[in-house]
Amino acid sequence: MTKLLLRALAGETLPTPPIWMMRQAGRYLPEYRATRAQAGDFLSLCYNPDLAAEVTLQPIRRFGFDAAILFADILLVPQALGADLWFVTGEGPRLSAITSASDLGRLKPADAIHHRLAPVYETLRILTRELPRETALIGFAGAPWTVATYMIAGRGTPDQAPAHALKERDRATFTALIDRITDATIHYLSAQIEAGAEVVKLFDSWAGSLKGADFDDFAVAPARRIIATLKERHPGIPVIAFPREAGERYVGFARATGADCVALDNSVDADWAARHVQIDGCVQGNMDPRHMVTGGPALVAEAQRITRALRGGPHVFNLGHGITPDAHPDNVAAMIEAVRSA
Repeated sequence: MTKLLLRALAGETLPTPPIWMMRQAGRYLPEYRATRAQAGDFLSLCYNPDLAAEVTLQPIRRFGFDAAILFADILLVPQALGADLWFVTGEGPRLSAITSASDLGRLKPADAIHHRLAPVYETLRILTRELPRETALIGFAGAPWTVATYMIAGRGTPDQAPAHALKERDRATFTALIDRITDATIHYLSAQIEAGAEVVKLFDSWAGSLKGADFDDFAVAPARRIIATLKERHPGIPVIAFPREAGERYVGFARATGADCVALDNSVDADWAARHVQIDGCVQGNMDPRHMVTGGPALVAEAQRITRALRGGPHVFNLGHGITPDAHPDNVAAMIEAVRSA
């Protein structure tokens, strides 16, 4: 039995799309909050294989999603490269900033990340044993541009201005940082695959702030190199790419990067995506996460509209971004039922 997600990623058009959800293990679930409290803090949860596997499994037990995604964080890679990382309650991540060539020089080589990230690989090995046979296991990493925006600013920013400023002021250092992250991401995802990941996903959450040639140089080119190298090392491994808020640049992204599936945010219409993006292969998405908060008939109607719009080709149903902490679990169950009955 080939798993539904793997069939869709291989280009098969299915009568009902496989379903999973970004941030499906998270704060909207009471069982997640209890496990996180047991871990003590977010990073301790990420680095505790038993507890990280437990929160990965929780939404599978509750909802029967077609895929589980590894519980981790995109900023574990910069930490493994030598950046300081901590989380401020209510505000999010903080890192020691990379703003110069000398800062970059203090980072570790890309192939030196594995000792720090060994617990993540152990989480995957646990999941390969514990997941139901029909459930696919997804590994992931942040795409180089998005990871760089955090490393340069030392935190998340609304417009990625510090990263854009370094890119313009000192392009050599900026490009070298992108290259270091790209190399580390290849090592990281390859090790995830060796530990049991059947699919990997590249999250480029801030791709939309790259314009023109910068989008080609820092969203497309690193993704292409990562995907080509992974497929050379692990023939047949499917890759999902998520250049969030790429807009018109979603068109042709799969061809340009070699991605097996392009994940769409909810700013683009599913009918448009069927005509312009799905013609190149599988698409993933793209319901507005706010429906997971508001629920009701509008949730059902929108889930079924997207499912029908993308029914003519390979499709993985998902949200257009991660589910939010104020979402209600009952709305997730309603979404799954709506998709499967569309």
